[in-house]
Amino acid sequence: MSASKLTTYPLPTYVYKILATPPPTPIPPVLPLSDLDAQDGFIHLSTAAQIPITAALFFASAGELWLLKVDTRKTDGVYRWVEGMPGCPHLYAVAPGTDAAGYVVEAEAGTGTGTGTGTRTWADLGSANVVGSRAVKRAEGQTWEDAFKGPRDEGWLVDE
Repeated sequence: MSASKLTTYPLPTYVYKILATPPPTPIPPVLPLSDLDAQDGFIHLSTAAQIPITAALFFASAGELWLLKVDTRKTDGVYRWVEGMPGCPHLYAVAPGTDAAGYVVEAEAGTGTGTGTGTRTWADLGSANVVGSRAVKRAEGQTWEDAFKGPRDEGWLVDE
């Protein structure tokens, strides 16, 4: 993200990865990267409050989405946000021998292995940090905001 300034906001206990297709069952140790994540060099995530907004912007024509609930306490890497977007954390890998406070490496597109090649690594999502997954269906004419009320009211879609 060379054109955008990255910043830090308080990190919630849980963040979510939106998927257009079902995740593997059971969740493997390392999930494959989405094409967008591989292209951008980080994993796109959303807070619980941001989920309906992200879904409406990027999955407007979908009738069903899957959410991965990621425990930020169990995830190695650096969470950063684009300035002014506190609901959209990006998960970056940390280069070996650097501190978690700042140095972010670009991941090599398509590796998705956590080990990468050379000095590049990916922060992984998988069975060690994905604590749940859930499908959310949207009825015809229903907004994503309304579709996500069920998981929110049940206490599954939460930031803390």
